[in-house]
Amino acid sequence: MTDELTRWVRSFPGRRVLLVGDLILDRYIYGDAERISPEAPVPILRAVETREAVGGCANVAACLRALGCEVVCCGMIGADRHGETLRRLLQESGVDDSAVVVQADRPTTTKTRLVGLAQHRHRQQLLRLDEEDASPLRNDAAKELIDRASRRIAPCDVVCIEDYDKGVVSERLVQAVVRESKRLGRPVLVDPARLNDYSRYRGADIVTPNRDELSIVTQRPCDSVEAVSAAAQEALETYGFRGVVATVDRDGAVLVERGRSPQHLPTIPRTVYDNTGAGDAVLAMLSAALAAGADLVSATRLANVAGGLEVEKFGCVPITADEVLAELRLEHRFRNGKLIGIEELVAEVQLRRDRGETVAFTNGCFDLLHAGHVEFLKRCRQEASVLIVALNSDASVRRLNKAENRPINRFEHRATVLGALECVDYVVGFEEATPESLIRRVRPDVLIKGEDWAEKGVVGREFVESAGGRVILLPLVDGLSTTTLIERIRGSK
Repeated sequence: MTDELTRWVRSFPGRRVLLVGDLILDRYIYGDAERISPEAPVPILRAVETREAVGGCANVAACLRALGCEVVCCGMIGADRHGETLRRLLQESGVDDSAVVVQADRPTTTKTRLVGLAQHRHRQQLLRLDEEDASPLRNDAAKELIDRASRRIAPCDVVCIEDYDKGVVSERLVQAVVRESKRLGRPVLVDPARLNDYSRYRGADIVTPNRDELSIVTQRPCDSVEAVSAAAQEALETYGFRGVVATVDRDGAVLVERGRSPQHLPTIPRTVYDNTGAGDAVLAMLSAALAAGADLVSATRLANVAGGLEVEKFGCVPITADEVLAELRLEHRFRNGKLIGIEELVAEVQLRRDRGETVAFTNGCFDLLHAGHVEFLKRCRQEASVLIVALNSDASVRRLNKAENRPINRFEHRATVLGALECVDYVVGFEEATPESLIRRVRPDVLIKGEDWAEKGVVGREFVESAGGRVILLPLVDGLSTTTLIERIRGSK
């Protein structure tokens, strides 16, 4: 399954998606919130940084670009500074904005978030200020939007509609897009707004409500996977959808397809930092996967991965194809062993660092694994949340002038035994006499060797310490070494 999902992700570049919906500018004003105002019981925010980013439909476009897809964005902005900023951000991310309509008497939808930084690090949103006009578009503007969207369906592989209920995604627009897409054989996906009626989306192929949105439109509780399945089936039948992909928080997703039994596709547990943008990441991944020709089950599994990665980030941060591939490798690693190549290791280490994990690194031959090795590696693992063991290849061992017939165990066997230890997260091989180049690629937070290296000099010390890392020398277990063990086996002692 992992190999198949990986192939789909690698096929995203060049796939074209038409994205229709509410364009939003997200603004973040970060500041230190260190005291309460004497004027009112509210925190004072001393602004230190302002950041602007694409939001709403524009964020889905950014997510699709990060996955490698070509994107045409169709929506509405105002003739104002925020609209100019949003258009510039779209262009900088490589999105085709030629289908964007400007309405002079309508402001660009903008969400400004005031974010306090406790101790200059921990982010906490204090307030959100919305600037918008959510009334229906003028008739001429609506017609122009429909014309621009309809003309751009043919070159695209899939059509995606993102509805934030800001007056842009009307029943007239959706039905025009659905009719033309069906005529051309293009699937239509919709991320619905929080509505109690999905009539405006009637005839779309796939809708992607979350648990709460599904509960609102079906007027039934969705407090279990079984309840979500029943509600999704009802929505599918009522509005003529081909499928419903309902996201259910930490439980993953429920997939209901016409003519098939509902499927619950769980996801791995996550540390939820911020739910903002998770729905956009899910829609982008589903769209990219279907554009590439994936089946809906595979597309939903990938959407689970994208949504899970998104909630671990603060704000709307597009998930890249490399991050998804690294996460797939990580899941595969947990199930299928710990030996890994350097390129995969670097990608996975970066992913785990993004989650706030720290990395410890040690190396050796580990020819005959004994109790001294096990105790040493257990103590290494206590110094960080991830332990990488760099293992000398067979040729590398021989270059170290070890005793005759070393190594006794081939590299594959030594790696298998090391990988069986719970305290070891990754095993990576190296051919050189020292792991210097490997250390520079991995950039460990902690470099660990035995205290017998105090006089020899620890390879990589200067680099690790210059990057802000630590070097630790751990005591060894007296009387235990591979050389001593081999001599005992051979009857020398």
